Amino acid sequence: MIEINGKTRTCGLIGNPVEHTMSPLIHNYLAETNNINMTYVPFHVKEDKIGDAVKGAFGLNILGVNVTVPYKTDVIEHLSDIDSLAQKMGAVNTLVRTDNGFKGYNTDVSGLLRAMRSDGVEIAGEDVIILGAGGVGRAVVFMCASNNAAKVHIINRSEEKAKAVADEVNKALNTDIVDTLSVNDYMKLAEGNDKKYLVIQCTSVGLSPNDAETFIDNKDFYKCVKTGYDLIYNPWETKFMKLVKEQGAEAYNGLKMLLYQAIDAFELWNNCKIDDETANKTYEKLKQAVISR
Repeated sequence: MIEINGKTRTCGLIGNPVEHTMSPLIHNYLAETNNINMTYVPFHVKEDKIGDAVKGAFGLNILGVNVTVPYKTDVIEHLSDIDSLAQKMGAVNTLVRTDNGFKGYNTDVSGLLRAMRSDGVEIAGEDVIILGAGGVGRAVVFMCASNNAAKVHIINRSEEKAKAVADEVNKALNTDIVDTLSVNDYMKLAEGNDKKYLVIQCTSVGLSPNDAETFIDNKDFYKCVKTGYDLIYNPWETKFMKLVKEQGAEAYNGLKMLLYQAIDAFELWNNCKIDDETANKTYEKLKQAVISR
């Protein structure tokens, strides 16, 4: 256990709410395992205080900050610098201290990419279906389009919102590979061909305690799924994952994304590299904590 003393650096999470967060478990374990004198705590920030929180964190010599809902966009105007991909995405989840203020990054994207690669899943050349066009869905569309997906289809209840995301990503990345499909027409992707898709579930549908729900309930849709990723990790196996597995395809939850977005942030703050063995041990601790909830 790290001894808190005058040399201990502080990192933390700002959001509203933050009471549910598992980030302290990850970061404090990484600090202890790597013998880094750092501690990580959550900060509940009220809606009109995000600017004060960022300024105060800098004034208090806080090393780094994670940002969660609802502030991933609002925080940008309070930064001294921003990473180019985060700028294009318009969303930041990690602040890294510099001499002049905090620089913003988005490790949600890099974290999911590392999670998928750890499971042997690559984006390049794949036809991808994204379920949901909210903040998470938007980030995942950027990730897929910027990592050489062959095609990215967004399915969202509001097709207007999905189209806005598609247009934004295509413009930002100078591409035309992102398109949309309404929830009424999604079966067009599954009918009439043998193509298999990487499907990433980015909505909150199916989140505990609503375990019996799923964004698309039609079992025939899942016949076109090659690999399914549900970014929910509570319950451990969502209905989406069960439907994917029933068709003989691989299905994963979002816990590794949570892990690797945290690892990417930790590495940025501490200028270090977390090895695979430590990442795997951290994942097992995280998994036990989720399952025992």
